[in-house]
Amino acid sequence: MEKEKLDRINFLARKAKETELTPEEKEEQGILRGEYLAEIRMSFGTMLDHTVIQRPDGSTEPLRKKPPTVKH
Repeated sequence: MEKEKLDRINFLARKAKETELTPEEKEEQGILRGEYLAEIRMSFGTMLDHTVIQRPDGSTEPLRKKPPTVKH
């Protein structure tokens, strides 16, 4: 994410602690936070795709995704 967007996220967060944000600022903050979280999730997913488990015998295997669990 560009430095300008990160700076704007931080500015809006500081401003929200001091005063009420305008509806436009709240919307902008939500959009910027969504973009930031999407980038973090993508980066983390890529990192997990390249993660391997090393067994005591020295063998390695890629980390696999767990199947979704069904909640009742």
